[in-house]
Amino acid sequence: MDNNMQDKVVVLTGASSGIGKSLAGKLAQMGAKLVLAARREERLIELQQEIREAGGEAVYQVTDVSKKEQVSALMEFALQTFGKIDVLVNNAGVMPTSFLEKNAVDEWDRLIDINIKGVLYCIGAVLPHMRERETGHIVNISSNAAYDAINPYSTVYSMTKHAVRNISEGLRAEEAMKGSHIRVTEVCPGSIETELVNTVVDPEMREVAKMLFSDKTKMLTSDEMVDAIVFAMNDPENVLIRTIVVQPTKA
Repeated sequence: MDNNMQDKVVVLTGASSGIGKSLAGKLAQMGAKLVLAARREERLIELQQEIREAGGEAVYQVTDVSKKEQVSALMEFALQTFGKIDVLVNNAGVMPTSFLEKNAVDEWDRLIDINIKGVLYCIGAVLPHMRERETGHIVNISSNAAYDAINPYSTVYSMTKHAVRNISEGLRAEEAMKGSHIRVTEVCPGSIETELVNTVVDPEMREVAKMLFSDKTKMLTSDEMVDAIVFAMNDPENVLIRTIVVQPTKA
């Protein structure tokens, strides 16, 4: 397979763990220039050092994607550092879950602010630059939950991933109408070993999550998921992979 990621500038949110951390390592090996974003600075420093020690190129910016001004600062930092943004990967996300009867308003706000508004803020901040250059790739990390029947254990989380699916489809249609040549890909992981399960606060739901995620043979690893993401990103610019839905074979 040809390497089309050499010297491409990639802004990656949620880079401090899970899929984001694995993706950063893989892209660095391919010669991409990385702008790492997450809330935990100590994790970002560690990842940046790992990439640089392996001969890769990476900078970081502490970013909470639910804060519009921080997202704008992230994109400006990327442009000041590298002069362009070729790829945006919207990977930041949380998965607190509870039954609707719990009326967990703070939890709902957090899900919407990070999983939906965070995606929108990042797109809004990078789109003018990509349109000016008439090139770019926006990769939105969604979930199987955007395609499966709604699970009563995760109604609001599933809703946010349906929203990411709709945002991806709407943006893709908008850019096609505009003729901007900006590619939009939605990647939907199935059950995967990440820290998302640690964001479950409700005690009842935490026990359910532990049960569902206990059998590692029915789960994907971050590295396995990253292979699918890189497959979509590495295609030539005249090729668009619209959606990738990835599931473990034993699910």
